[in-house]
Amino acid sequence: MPTPILLVEHLSKSFGDFQAVDDVSFSVAPGEIVGLLGPNGAGKTTTINMVLGVLAPTSGRIVIEGADLMKDRPRATASANFAAVNCPLPGNLTVEQNLRVFGMIYGVAGLSARIDTLLQQFDLTHLRRAKAGVLSSGESTRLSLAKAMLNTPRLLLLDEPTASIDPSGARDIRARISGLVEAGHCGVLWTSHNMQEVEAVCDRVLFLSRGRIVLEGDPKILPRLHGAASLEDLFVSVAKETLDQGVRA
Repeated sequence: MPTPILLVEHLSKSFGDFQAVDDVSFSVAPGEIVGLLGPNGAGKTTTINMVLGVLAPTSGRIVIEGADLMKDRPRATASANFAAVNCPLPGNLTVEQNLRVFGMIYGVAGLSARIDTLLQQFDLTHLRRAKAGVLSSGESTRLSLAKAMLNTPRLLLLDEPTASIDPSGARDIRARISGLVEAGHCGVLWTSHNMQEVEAVCDRVLFLSRGRIVLEGDPKILPRLHGAASLEDLFVSVAKETLDQGVRA
């Protein structure tokens, strides 16, 4: 098996008496898209934030491209990037200025040419001098994705990457990301509540419930193995079980 781009081992995070993430282990290989699924409050965002280095884990280990995040953060984060629907880019900067600032942070070589390429790829050329704060939700999402591709990341973290994009645009985004992965350029950790999208793009899914991984497998096969008619039905079942557990607790 190839060396994982992302390796998460026995990851836990507690906030006082609340255990947000509880002994989670998984990996993402080169050329693989892994879906991180679960109802609200399951621990997805906390897990993503720990992988990004935004939150320090209570215990466990995160390794990105062979670099331990806690021991060598600069090397670990240099090969990663992310796009999240709930993390808008600075609205007072133009589209081009946003890409330039983040490109400088990531130390991107040939930055002007890279910006031009991304503006074209994500249909933003005509908006290069528009302020990010006046973009539509779909345009903002495309800008966030362009930012995420600045440093040609080996690990791409995507949180609802096609939210607010029309079906044609969403299909194009999925095809673009899938093409990068199939070429072996990166591995992706993808969170989404769109189960049809997850089934279409993900090689493997992890279901989180109350901070723990409760199901894992191929999204096209997993529902049938657990008596569900579809991935969406399985998601609803996991969410309902989480809610019932919370009521009993």
